[in-house]
Amino acid sequence: MSFLTSLVSAFKGGGGSRVPVARGFISPWATAFDGGPLGRSPFDYSREVAEAYLANPVAQRSVRIVAEGVGSAPVACDDARLAKLLAKSCGSQPLLEVLAAQLALHGNAYVQLIKDGAGVPVELYPLRPERVQVVAGEDGWPTAYRYVLADRTLTIALEDEHGWPNIIHLRGFHPTDDHYGAGCLAAAAPAVAVHNAASEWNRALLANAARPSGALVYDGEDGGALSAEQFERLKSELQNAFQGHGNAGRPMLLEGGLDWKAMSLSPADMDFAALKAAAARDIALAFGVPPMLLGVPGDNTYANYREANRALWRLTLLPLAGKILAGLHAGLADWFAEAPQIDVDRVPALAEDREKLWAQVSGADFLSDAEKRAMLGLSPMEMSA
Repeated sequence: MSFLTSLVSAFKGGGGSRVPVARGFISPWATAFDGGPLGRSPFDYSREVAEAYLANPVAQRSVRIVAEGVGSAPVACDDARLAKLLAKSCGSQPLLEVLAAQLALHGNAYVQLIKDGAGVPVELYPLRPERVQVVAGEDGWPTAYRYVLADRTLTIALEDEHGWPNIIHLRGFHPTDDHYGAGCLAAAAPAVAVHNAASEWNRALLANAARPSGALVYDGEDGGALSAEQFERLKSELQNAFQGHGNAGRPMLLEGGLDWKAMSLSPADMDFAALKAAAARDIALAFGVPPMLLGVPGDNTYANYREANRALWRLTLLPLAGKILAGLHAGLADWFAEAPQIDVDRVPALAEDREKLWAQVSGADFLSDAEKRAMLGLSPMEMSA
């Protein structure tokens, strides 16, 4: 029976026992600037996901580069059962890709262990992090988790009757919270807001030919103004005969003291490209993606694209993938002793670095074969009887 089926049946049956104390997720931005001088509203995860991942191309691409990179990373695991369990997809998405995206956006990832009749995990199902609440005991340590869906609540015990874990909680470091991690989306939210506002401003300018076209100046006798009837008539003629793309460039015949004054914005007022590029770099910085990989112009941090791709793997993808695999193994250690790792020798972006390392180790005649294998991250060679 799948997790969703068991979840629905549990909801219909009352959702299990109720634990009285639970903590909802609080972002690091939730209270820091609430009502402060910057006027920043409290962080709302659903709203920021809609503004960033669903509406902002830079943020979405940054998250996808990180998540898809971790999901496609080659995993080395000698235990065939564990390798099969990690390779299973949740829906149509790879497990590691989903967990990497959740950690980048929310800062927390929850994996429920779906077990067979013998208590052995047969599926790892990632839960929506914004729906999970930590239930803390009197000593402050988590004792259960609540999965909240609308008006329904399912309480999932921390361990089953055998003392084996039911939930694996992966989280990013949060310096002021004991139960929840801090995600990258909270730090990127101000830059996302600036980038979206600049895009809307540019779109509005383009809708008006990127400038206010001009103004009609009435030079009446003795400084008099147009009557209400004359004003409405002039306004109607302008809308019908001169506005819209079909009337672009149409000459205007002025009479009765009317004069046309062309208007335009200054180059400084039109310089939104630099503003958007700066906001895009801040978004990329928050998610750990070199701006060059996102096509952001004017960034000279890396000499070339290859170096940027190598830095992405060294500084972002490998640490995140290692954190996810280590967290999953910690929850699965009761069943699987083998710890999965990323096989860096099969990462194309790191091929040049690994080639240099192999050449250096192979040329070190003063090292034994066992020491060389240890330096290359290989398992000790088994000696034949």
